[in-house]
Amino acid sequence: MLLTIGFIIVVAATLGGFMIAGGNPLVLLHVSEFVTIGGIALGILIISSSGRTLKAVVQKTIGAIKGSSRKSDYLDLLKLLYEVFVVARRSGLVALEDQVLEPKNSPLFQKYPSFLNNRERIDFLCDNLKPLIDGRIKPEQIGGLLHQEIAAREEADEGPVHVLQLIGDSLPGVGIIAAVLGIINTMAAIADGPAAVGERVAAALTGTFLGILGAYGFVNPITSRIKQNNQIEIQYYNGIMKGLTGFTGGMAPLMAVEMARRCFDPSVQPGAEEMELAIKAIPAPK
Repeated sequence: MLLTIGFIIVVAATLGGFMIAGGNPLVLLHVSEFVTIGGIALGILIISSSGRTLKAVVQKTIGAIKGSSRKSDYLDLLKLLYEVFVVARRSGLVALEDQVLEPKNSPLFQKYPSFLNNRERIDFLCDNLKPLIDGRIKPEQIGGLLHQEIAAREEADEGPVHVLQLIGDSLPGVGIIAAVLGIINTMAAIADGPAAVGERVAAALTGTFLGILGAYGFVNPITSRIKQNNQIEIQYYNGIMKGLTGFTGGMAPLMAVEMARRCFDPSVQPGAEEMELAIKAIPAPK
């Protein structure tokens, strides 16, 4: 929502200032310039991206427009981890086997749709619980495994950011390309008179304007928002890592969950009292 509001402000300020100075916004609507700049930018995006990165760019951009993860997602995670740890403490990790193998059918996981409806979150928790349940790794070894996976996830998240940064850096130059093409058209139309020349010069300058505005008013801010969202989202996985390592290291469920809570960004971090009240409200297992 905030990103959309920011875009509206950028457009309103640009057109408003132009109109206050006596400009007619309709003169900026040169379809040829939009086609040139938009087409070249799209081509750069496709050339510089693998299929996976291209898909991630679309997903991350949509996510940036919709907004980052909600605070309630992180509170749900803490409650989920607490319930998982309580079951493991009372009945052993083996008691979680059926739920980890089929999380979609797990009564425990079904209570937390913000977790269950996100494939990556499910895989991260369940895939790292499985070797603990099977005994393939020792509890003290889980930290290194989780840390490595988070590092790989952070590196993958950088792909869309690098591509969008490339687009943002390229757009002013793309605007110049559009302007040069416009000047070429202008030179070919000198014989048509001052009015035709003026119209073509305006179109050429519009290309430069659109390239710069697109870079600094839209692409770069979206890139910045995606980086912020990535940082907050990675803390979700850090929370799982801190909670699991704390619990497998011998901490009580509540203290392991407290370790997870403390690694969250303040914008999504539930308060200590809020978390305790939420955990106390969880129905006791039958």
